[in-house]
Amino acid sequence: MNFLTLVLLLLALSGCSSEVVADFKKTCPDFFANPEGTLSPPTVFTGDNYKQICQILGNTYEYATLYDTANKIPVYSAYKFEGLMGCKRQSNWYIEPQLEDRNLDRKMAYGICGLTQLAYQAVNEDYKDSDYDRGHLAPVYHARSQHCSDATFTLTNAAPQNRSFNRGQWKKTEEAVAKTLKEKCEGNSAYIVTGVVPGTDKLKNRVRIPSYFWTAYCCLDNNQRVKAASGFIGGNINNQVQEMSVGALDAILSILYDQKVFKVFGGMCNEFNFGDFYWFSVLEACQTSQNMKECFEMFIKNRSQKS
Repeated sequence: MNFLTLVLLLLALSGCSSEVVADFKKTCPDFFANPEGTLSPPTVFTGDNYKQICQILGNTYEYATLYDTANKIPVYSAYKFEGLMGCKRQSNWYIEPQLEDRNLDRKMAYGICGLTQLAYQAVNEDYKDSDYDRGHLAPVYHARSQHCSDATFTLTNAAPQNRSFNRGQWKKTEEAVAKTLKEKCEGNSAYIVTGVVPGTDKLKNRVRIPSYFWTAYCCLDNNQRVKAASGFIGGNINNQVQEMSVGALDAILSILYDQKVFKVFGGMCNEFNFGDFYWFSVLEACQTSQNMKECFEMFIKNRSQKS
């Protein structure tokens, strides 16, 4: 047994757990919307660097994460929103032993003081003396219980987020989503997926800094029909976050991820938004560009600055 394995085993003593699974649709499906009875998780990227994680505290699954071990950031986290519980923040951040060795225990380990790197995930040292927060994807503010809040403090659920953006426009977006779901979805089922798009720069030449943060919600009534849905995306700077339909967000993410198709809720949960006229006109305008992704990013940046 090497030294790192021994350290991880010794530190995996908390009640927090996270389990690397073959298919989180089977292991922890409750965090994915099921409009019209069809389980509709976000697109799962192929490749050995993408790991599906069911995040647990004690014996309860709290949310699901798709994690990118090459970039050492999550792609997205999916969870249910059940109202604002006023949960307290903790200071300890966890790492995931199973990302380093699948044979290790599934219990999360506290971030190790002085450990400068792990092969497949970020550590606290990566964020030290930087201008970036450990930005939650499944946030404390939306946690359905104190247990769930505690389980969000894993670095597999965090990505480098511009400090002003995290505490400014992105915080406002989280608050606005919660307010909307309280008004439109109370007594029904609300599902949220929050993710990031990898950028070009890295923290400590290790952890990829996202270029964008995005989120989307889908509210289903008791007959599993879509009652409300919307999507949001913002550059990782403190500019205005843009709201749009989930369908428009799907189209944008397909471009930004360089995917033929990316769907947040499996292509379901689409409701028209008047802002979509702008976004689909941009998509059409960029079709003839030599670099469609760069063209689209320019429009996003300009619109966010003008908002």
